[in-house]
Amino acid sequence: MTSRFPGEVRRGKNQGTNFAKLLFTGYDWSWWGLGEVGLLTRLLSTTIQHGSLVLKKHDGSSLTFGKGSPEVFIRLHDARAFWELAFDPELKLGELYMDGRMTVEQGDVADLLDLLMYNLAVSRPGGLFAVTRRFRRIMRHVSQLNHESRAKQNVAHHYDLSGKLYDLFLDPDRQYSCAYFDEAGESLEEAQIAKKRHIAAKLNLDRPGLRVLDIGSGWGGMALDLARDCNANVLGITLSEEQLALARQRALKSGLADRCRFELEDYRNVKGPFDRIVSVGMFEHVGVGFYPTYFAKIRELLKDDGVALLHTIGRSDGPGSTNPWIAKYIFPGGYVPALSEMLAVIEQSGLMVTDVEVLRLHYAETLKEWRRRFKANWRDAAELYDERFCRMWEFYLAGAEMAFRREGQVVFQVQLAKRVDALPMTRDYMLESERTMRFAGIEHMPRASRAA
Repeated sequence: MTSRFPGEVRRGKNQGTNFAKLLFTGYDWSWWGLGEVGLLTRLLSTTIQHGSLVLKKHDGSSLTFGKGSPEVFIRLHDARAFWELAFDPELKLGELYMDGRMTVEQGDVADLLDLLMYNLAVSRPGGLFAVTRRFRRIMRHVSQLNHESRAKQNVAHHYDLSGKLYDLFLDPDRQYSCAYFDEAGESLEEAQIAKKRHIAAKLNLDRPGLRVLDIGSGWGGMALDLARDCNANVLGITLSEEQLALARQRALKSGLADRCRFELEDYRNVKGPFDRIVSVGMFEHVGVGFYPTYFAKIRELLKDDGVALLHTIGRSDGPGSTNPWIAKYIFPGGYVPALSEMLAVIEQSGLMVTDVEVLRLHYAETLKEWRRRFKANWRDAAELYDERFCRMWEFYLAGAEMAFRREGQVVFQVQLAKRVDALPMTRDYMLESERTMRFAGIEHMPRASRAA
């Protein structure tokens, strides 16, 4: 989707109860300033400064916020929808869309979220909206209390969905994390191979037989490539039974089961040591309160001359909280960390940060392609689940994309070691390895590197 705003912004079937019906439809709230000129109207009037939003109510009336293009039209199909959106917009927007109680009549849900998230990043509204965000941040240690049993439940909520669903929008290797686009026009398949190569180069796999731990190994793609193309002995751990079953099948089918094992295991229970540790897209599920435990475990498992690489979504604007809709429906217990939150704990853990890279719009482009593929396969997804699920998944992919375009979300790749001499003195080894290594079962290099 081509942006129609001045530029990328750095952040700066519920039926209800009789009480709810009384609350939302049976009382004149205008005395409190909560009528049609109340909370929602006030929020949207002060927020929408670029582009315009036309909100059509169930009674046929409409309200317009902002002016100019892009223009997005939405319709609320019942009286309660307006009030629910007013009191809890960050949760209810997604719920109303999922339930079909709000529809987008001009543009699509990605256009709506782009408009809202761009303007929210610019205006930073106060009032009840700001208060609820501050409250969620205060309570995040409770919502992210990811002890072992709860961590497994959280993983199952998302990753134990039917594998057929993920085949509808991921690449054949089922890489469910940020791809790495060397140049414009690169396919998702090429970009996912480039991502794995980029990470492997940072691990400095400089000799055969290195023992590697993959924390959060997913469906096994990264671990299998490291075993096959880097001659490593890999242990992949996951809390998803669906992912574990497929990863083991893939290891057997590829003849790598003797060098690439997969186990259903929590990172807290793994026994080491390991020469290399890699974790891609798992740290977001650890929880702020468990950061000291996580990095202490990395240090315990890593050999003295070992290297670890952590690849995680991050936020560029400091500590925050998880969007309530995402926490309820998509990633319960999840949290996207600020670099400051990570580094403060790493400094106390006995580990040394040896390299940091920030990938900015790579994940936005990844999510854009996932959303395109998912919409193209909507009918198949609806047969697996239903239309409500499809709207939920579309909202998730669109919202995640716009978080990278409008709210300062990025991807951090943080390289760690225990010893100051564990790696070469310059970063040249990363570039040379990435340019020359055979990886992911192919001989050719990323296109940008080949052109050089």
